[in-house]
Amino acid sequence: MHFKKILLLFLFASVLFGCLEMRMPNNTSQIIPIPIDQEITNNQFILDSFVGINASEEFQVSSSFLKNFIENGSSIEIQNSNEIEFIQVATLKPEAYELNIQSEKISIRASSDVGAFYAVQSLRQLLPVGFEDGTYADSEVAIQCLTIKDQPEFSYRGMHLDVGRHMFSVDFIKIYIDALAMLKMNTFHWHLTEDQGWRIEIKKYPKLQEVAAYRDETLVGHYSDQPHQFDGKKYGGYYTQEEVRDIVAYAEKRFVTIIPEIEMPGHSQAAVAAYPELGCTGEPVQVAKKWGVFEEIYCPNEFTFQFLEEVLDEVMDLFPSKYIHIGGDEAPKARWKNSEFCQDFIKKNNLRDEHGLQSYFIQRMEKYLNSKGRQIIGWDEILEGGLAPNATVMAWRGLEGAVEAAKAGHNVIITPTSHCYFNYYQSDNDDEPLAIGGFLPLEKVYSFNPIPEELTEEEAKHVLGAQGNIWTEYMPNSDKVEYMMFPRVLALSEVVWSVPETRNYKDFVSRVENFYKRLEALGMNYANHLYEIEGELISNGKGVAYQMQKSTEGKTIRYTLDGLEPTINSKVYKNLLPITKSVNLKAAVFDAEEKLGTTFSQDINLHKAVGAKITINKESHKAYSGSGAAGLINGINGSDSRYGDKEWLGFWGEDIWIEIEFDKPTDVNNISTRFYNGNGQWIYAPKSIAATYYFRDKAPTVYKQIEPTGLLANVNLNLDIDEEIMDVTKIHIRVENYGTIPEGKQGAGNKAWTFIDEIVVN
Repeated sequence: MHFKKILLLFLFASVLFGCLEMRMPNNTSQIIPIPIDQEITNNQFILDSFVGINASEEFQVSSSFLKNFIENGSSIEIQNSNEIEFIQVATLKPEAYELNIQSEKISIRASSDVGAFYAVQSLRQLLPVGFEDGTYADSEVAIQCLTIKDQPEFSYRGMHLDVGRHMFSVDFIKIYIDALAMLKMNTFHWHLTEDQGWRIEIKKYPKLQEVAAYRDETLVGHYSDQPHQFDGKKYGGYYTQEEVRDIVAYAEKRFVTIIPEIEMPGHSQAAVAAYPELGCTGEPVQVAKKWGVFEEIYCPNEFTFQFLEEVLDEVMDLFPSKYIHIGGDEAPKARWKNSEFCQDFIKKNNLRDEHGLQSYFIQRMEKYLNSKGRQIIGWDEILEGGLAPNATVMAWRGLEGAVEAAKAGHNVIITPTSHCYFNYYQSDNDDEPLAIGGFLPLEKVYSFNPIPEELTEEEAKHVLGAQGNIWTEYMPNSDKVEYMMFPRVLALSEVVWSVPETRNYKDFVSRVENFYKRLEALGMNYANHLYEIEGELISNGKGVAYQMQKSTEGKTIRYTLDGLEPTINSKVYKNLLPITKSVNLKAAVFDAEEKLGTTFSQDINLHKAVGAKITINKESHKAYSGSGAAGLINGINGSDSRYGDKEWLGFWGEDIWIEIEFDKPTDVNNISTRFYNGNGQWIYAPKSIAATYYFRDKAPTVYKQIEPTGLLANVNLNLDIDEEIMDVTKIHIRVENYGTIPEGKQGAGNKAWTFIDEIVVN
């Protein structure tokens, strides 16, 4: 060891033992995703221009990445000595690694270059963030000594990006891939074709570039806004085959496999616009200029199959991936039902119906891809009508499809809307940028378990992993994509890499807070909701009180109950706040000097049902269970635009009965509630609502309102009795589900969701 290192170690020793525990709480690092096994030791390795890397040819990619990262991020120049050594250990699994940092040496052990690459990504996070943007100015850096033994929990760790609705530059696609590699995610699902645009060059069919790649204009605002407005600007583009090859090669150097998606038989309007003979009517159509699901669908004639096979030939030449994603989702059947050709085709091929025709379509394309040595992935609608023999199912509508496929022996990738759709809102702040709807906060992503509990241990082996999805209807630029991606992708990376026993949300939040500095150095946009407050009304038998929680440590909550903004001088929240009347609570997280984040505001309506007994005849869907039945009478309304928050309860295709029972006869004037009516998300207001009021000394009274309308379908169930209303003992509310979603609507043929909010009794 040279003299400078000895001197530095001597100087560090005096402070290390006194502050190590404080700097490294729980004896762990700040790495995301958290390693399976790690141990901090009491020493440091000095990285400077006297340090060299020793690696054999088997570790060329990982060792080159480390060398370039250090030299491009600082003035340190790596030598040809062996202070950092890559060692091949054949007994380790391909993606596993061991990282051992001692005072004189760093050892990286792996059986393959990919495992060593993941070790380098962990080492990268132990270096100052200045290495990310080349601003690290010192001639050396001290790296904490530690030992890590690590390997992934799941083999498939993916992120998806839709470039059909909005397209992004080649440079940004590479940035996206870099982010996945940094987080040890190994799959990029590239959604290349849509109703609103075809984004990949196919030389055999030039109109896909000339026509299908461009739409005349784009919807402005939200799809639910009426009437629809458009920007009047032509929009589009496509990736040349040369650009695609460049991106694929770039991803390979980061051990990210790109799976291309070519949608079929639905989501094909752009292709039909270019070649009308692909459709069932032969009539010209436009590339779609608004969002949603459209009736255009590939006609199952020989021209269509030849077209798709030749398209896939060019796609396979560009992408060496084992899998080709062929979509299969949201394929409306109206065109097939009304087509004489399709109906004859169904009869001639002894198919059951249009669902059987979709199964035939998918199985035919699967056979073709299998003949070329590839396998298909499809969204879980490919289960309908009979699953293609070798298909892998990507379950997005819930876990039911995943369970069905796994029990049948098919591999599955879990990506449910409830936990993996990063186009949903991530905060209930009113100033959040426009999103499609829903509500998916960071903690809910982190709580995700990709293994459905219905599966046996053997069946669970068919779960390859999970994937986050970014649909870009409301993401016109890369800044918005990054905002919706981070920090939720950090949570997902830990879900798919780390074992559940190592995961702890509060510890994760502290690491996210630290990781934000790295994102800033990388120039990445992100959403910061770490300083937001969670609250709930609690009934304890003696009354009600409000409880608040924050996710970050070392900070305080200050609040007001008069609607005024909290300041550094406001009251400090310490324990439950008794609530004896309706109030407007405002609170915020503060450090010692200033307010952090946004103000939390909560109207608490202490109506007559708060604290009453409530029962529901059906369990809410476990993905949208809100605060349980009690959340419907807790004095707090759900979000006006985010139906997935903890106040809304979701039920899929079921009629429900709700009973509210008072502990003593109560005078009641009316009941009001509301239902979410976001048809684009398969959510419909109920077909009918009926309430029955039970009295101590009178016969029950029934009131019924049919077909409520509006985005938030407010329903007031007023008692239609002139005399004073007294002595109500219980209220029985019947909610009739909308039923099956009609043709021409998103989710056609599926059961509609019912989402209900607070039931207010006055």
